[in-house]
Amino acid sequence: MEHASYLAIIGNQSRELWAAAAKAGPAAPVPTCPKWTVQHLVAHLAKVHSWVRSALTDPTGENVRRGQPPEDWTELLEWSAEQMTAMVDELADPSAPAWLPFTRFEQNAGSWARRQAHETAIHRLDAEHALAGSTDPSSVPSLVFDPEFAADGIDELIAWILPTRAKWDQFAVSGSVLVHAADAGRMWRVVLHPGEPATIDPVTAAFEADATIAGTADAVYRRVWGRPSHASVTGDVSLLAPLAAP
Repeated sequence: MEHASYLAIIGNQSRELWAAAAKAGPAAPVPTCPKWTVQHLVAHLAKVHSWVRSALTDPTGENVRRGQPPEDWTELLEWSAEQMTAMVDELADPSAPAWLPFTRFEQNAGSWARRQAHETAIHRLDAEHALAGSTDPSSVPSLVFDPEFAADGIDELIAWILPTRAKWDQFAVSGSVLVHAADAGRMWRVVLHPGEPATIDPVTAAFEADATIAGTADAVYRRVWGRPSHASVTGDVSLLAPLAAP
């Protein structure tokens, strides 16, 4: 996807998140994020955006800090908008150096734009579930992620974030997983070995796997990021634990 597309998505998904949050109210529970309220959700995303801004000014990562959001609800919404707008402006040059905590990512603004487009989109989904007051995947019918964008989010997690996760030694499972975003025409093979980082590769044809996550890109995107989904999950579900979003 183009860098400009990620920046536009951050802005659009942020505005939709705030709209849903304002309707739900700050005290509403977020059923997709247990123990969170809508205020916590908005504050979390705003702090992440402030953290990215700090990472853009300190490519070494030595002094990267999150900002402190205000406690007042109206002021929080304003601060959240300020952080997002400033972050998008500061991400304008994709080649600008920046610190990221993911070692497989290029250490630049382009990587942050991609990461924050998906961070914001998934939390917008959380806000919509809070407004609906339900974890039923059918409770937010107005939100369907574009297949290209959803497939990109699957790829970011499966092929870029998971390989760098810590504590692979806590997983003792062995086998293969097929992740198939049908309408995007994209598939990934995940091969798991006890105590070792998974081997993850995009593939062009379906294969016989021990477990499968399949459906539209939108459904699979939600499923791999741990949100309510209509994706089909078959086979040995114990193999999916190492694929859970960190």
